[in-house]
Amino acid sequence: FEAVILGLVQGLTEFLPVSSSGHLEIGKVLLGVETSDDLLFTTMVHTATVLSTIVVFRSQIWDLLTGFFTGLKDWKISKNEDGSYFFSCNDQTDYLLKIAVSMIPIFIVGVFFKDFVEGLFGSITVVGFALLATAALLFFSDYASRPGRESIFPANDSRNGISYWQAFAVGIGQ
Repeated sequence: FEAVILGLVQGLTEFLPVSSSGHLEIGKVLLGVETSDDLLFTTMVHTATVLSTIVVFRSQIWDLLTGFFTGLKDWKISKNEDGSYFFSCNDQTDYLLKIAVSMIPIFIVGVFFKDFVEGLFGSITVVGFALLATAALLFFSDYASRPGRESIFPANDSRNGISYWQAFAVGIGQ
């Protein structure tokens, strides 16, 4: 019963702009689930989420992957008029490279700060404050992006609507 409830919490919050992991931790506390030996359960719940995401977005994922591999033959290193170099590639390759760049911060955190982050998730108080911080960020980003408001970011003419620096910033935020 507890596993079904926690699976529903994970599944229902994954596609919302909230922390599914944070809500899963709160659910464990509310249900009185022992969290010391739950790595397998948490891994399985997140695996199910990833698999469902792959099923829902299978067409877009397929288009990205086929575009990426067919675009590999078109990769070029070109030189700007100012002497700087840049990669020239198709949109799918560019998009996947930006996804890879956005994953650099979490890779660094996972490799070097894994134990520290796991220790933080052991405290429901820290999880609560993290959820409040996320709520505040979501509120202010929604408020700042309303029509008629001047953006604090310069106009973006980057391919796929996001630059590599912005992709990296998204990774830091995540």
